[in-house]
Amino acid sequence: MDQTETTAGTASLPKLTIGTLIASITACFLAQIGVSIPAVINGYINQDLHLSSTTLTWVSDAFMVPVTLLELSFGVVGDLFGRKRLLAIGSFLVCVGGLVSFFTPSGKTAILLTGQVIAGTGAAALFPTSVAMLAAGTHTVRDRAHAISVWAAALTAGGFMSPLIGGLLARLHHSGGEFASWRFAFLAMAILAVVSIAVTLLWAQESSSPHGRSLDWPGQLTVAIGIFALLFGVIQGAEDGWGSPRVVGAFVLSVVFLIAFVVVELRVDKPLIQLQLFSNRMFTVSAIVTVLGMFAYLGTAYATSIRLSAIQEYTPLKTSIGFILLNIMGVVLFPVSTKMLQKFNPGWVLAAGMALIGIGDIAMTAIPATHLGLTAIALPLLVIGAGFKIAVTAITVVAVNSVPTSKAGMASGATSMLRDFGLTLGPAIVGAIALTSAANRISDKIAASSSLQKSLSEFYAAPGHVPAAQRPEVSAAVAAVKSGPLGQNAVPSQVPGADGKMQPFNPLKDVAFHALSHGYALGYLVCAIAALVAAVIAAVLLGGRRHDHAFAPQEEVALAGTDA
Repeated sequence: MDQTETTAGTASLPKLTIGTLIASITACFLAQIGVSIPAVINGYINQDLHLSSTTLTWVSDAFMVPVTLLELSFGVVGDLFGRKRLLAIGSFLVCVGGLVSFFTPSGKTAILLTGQVIAGTGAAALFPTSVAMLAAGTHTVRDRAHAISVWAAALTAGGFMSPLIGGLLARLHHSGGEFASWRFAFLAMAILAVVSIAVTLLWAQESSSPHGRSLDWPGQLTVAIGIFALLFGVIQGAEDGWGSPRVVGAFVLSVVFLIAFVVVELRVDKPLIQLQLFSNRMFTVSAIVTVLGMFAYLGTAYATSIRLSAIQEYTPLKTSIGFILLNIMGVVLFPVSTKMLQKFNPGWVLAAGMALIGIGDIAMTAIPATHLGLTAIALPLLVIGAGFKIAVTAITVVAVNSVPTSKAGMASGATSMLRDFGLTLGPAIVGAIALTSAANRISDKIAASSSLQKSLSEFYAAPGHVPAAQRPEVSAAVAAVKSGPLGQNAVPSQVPGADGKMQPFNPLKDVAFHALSHGYALGYLVCAIAALVAAVIAAVLLGGRRHDHAFAPQEEVALAGTDA
């Protein structure tokens, strides 16, 4: 086919409209807001709802789990039934989830988690659909690269702006010593979702691609149960005990259903994931690096969220500064990362990014929470953010370069799911390790101190010895202390007495603070090890390989999509 015929064929295809571009970037900005919104308000949520330590972990993962499990299936749904309507439906679900979370009554944690699940389901539709709509309207390398670059910039902006929005709203609505202002962050998300719905319905262009596409329901069901059971076991193990029947049962169920998923995917005609990709050694290596690296990054982000908001008890606005430091390098390095991939072997770029994450995490491990200022951790957070931006930009390029060009789209989709799986594991595993360590240290401290045991006994008996008007408040404090390390840290060690003078109140405050500091330092160390192992694997097994088509058109599209 000559150039004239190619140009004529391209001219006959539907062009990307400005309205479709705006709808797509608005939707991906909204989805990324949802991913990041809990980061700066975890402390207020914990103090307002008196959550158990593991339940606080679920606040973040309740959003991420649906994204991980449903992203690929929603991509197929959009192809079959129309992407415009799916984009609007996804935004509607985010709106509903945000409103449910906003109206969470005091003590009704299940409602907050339900809202997060609904919003996460909507985000699972927004991420792949917004990219597919751009791809459907761009038919040259230049046009597609430009559209996806704008989309990726909106995604980076969502991660950058979300903590700031949450922090500002919490400060504006915080009054009277109450912590309920965290709800306004979810209201803002719901309002943004309404804007996304309106833009989509008014301006977006419909597109679909039903030929050769079908839903893999058995694969979706088995992988959903398998991964959810795995995450449930990891998160609940810190609270229920690793040998409890519920936790052991969850791990057994996970193994059974993940094996069933593999069996199903090998037998169906159009599987959710082409498992044959993993017979390619290079793709398998890149998949391992992806899971390790994304686990390290979001595990770090989660540990930082808990350190600043729940342990050091920063306000959401002050906590947002930490997350600006963690995300700002994504903005600074946005034009640099692409040029690095054009100039250097993508395996070396990926290894360098993972190494920076590991180095930053080692520094965070060495800085205990007793260092209350942000300046102590500013440089490590900047280094981790730079490493993440460099690594995430290289991930899909490495994956698609390891397979024939005809399978680049399939490889990109599988890599997206693995990336989100690694991101979902971060809060689950880091939370479990840190909380188990902290709980054990607190128990050891109590067992070794008779004076602490006596003080604790008196504290637990306090509701019966205080004026009736104060009993509900004291009872809530006792319940918080019994809920675990984060609850113990949230209750003050001293309160004003009847005479206005400060008197001892919670004997576990200082013990819990230092135990949590040590526990989450251990979490940073685990993230550092994961990132450095990923860097070594990438350098040894990918860095020395030749990447002949390091920046072909398919990879340009896949590349920009990795910032989700």
